[in-house]
Amino acid sequence: MSDSLVIIPTYNEKENIERMVRKVFSLGHPFHLLIIDDGSPDGTAAIVKQLMQEFSGRLFMEERSGKLGLGTAYIHGFTWALKHTYQYIFEMDCDFSHNPDDLVRLREACVNGADMAIGSRYVKDGKIENWPKGRVLMSYFASVYVRIVLGVNIHDTTAGFKCYTRRVLEKIQFEKIKFVGYAFQIEMKYTAYKLGFKIAEVPITFTDRQEGVSKMSKGIFKEAFWGVLQMRFTKHN
Repeated sequence: MSDSLVIIPTYNEKENIERMVRKVFSLGHPFHLLIIDDGSPDGTAAIVKQLMQEFSGRLFMEERSGKLGLGTAYIHGFTWALKHTYQYIFEMDCDFSHNPDDLVRLREACVNGADMAIGSRYVKDGKIENWPKGRVLMSYFASVYVRIVLGVNIHDTTAGFKCYTRRVLEKIQFEKIKFVGYAFQIEMKYTAYKLGFKIAEVPITFTDRQEGVSKMSKGIFKEAFWGVLQMRFTKHN
């Protein structure tokens, strides 16, 4: 039994899913992998089912009917992980914007004392590749905005590449997490911060997706902007 579970939500990721699964399972640490598929019409789930035969006991999938939001996908995965014996639970995108090799480094940060490790673009040696300059600036200043409003000492507040120790997820009351889109990533970090957990940032190189279609939209940023203000004036668990 592995002590580490990687959770990857998917929607129309047929171009990436098999390559991602094989890459994660090629790493030096024996990670397990849980795919949360939101009814992808492109056949992503069918590809995963085939791979589950090859990687029995290591690859798992939960299928949901339709796009229910990133946050609910991860909470579904967290709940599944806590029903098992995993000690380190990861969030990761399927599109290779997050380098699977960095899973090992995030885990090491938690093994060495962090309660949560964030794959950070905005600490020393962190980088972004293949993004237009305008999008880089928007992302960077979004994190600055969150730091100022919420008063958290986290450089990459919107990052979606993370490792949680089991104790963090056991303490967070998922029913009190309000946001399901981009703001979900901020809210989870802020909740862990308010609960007093030790958060480490590990520098990563973030690379824009090569295959498939981005899920980003103006609505996602709007939710994050107003969501941060709501978080600031709401009592957290």
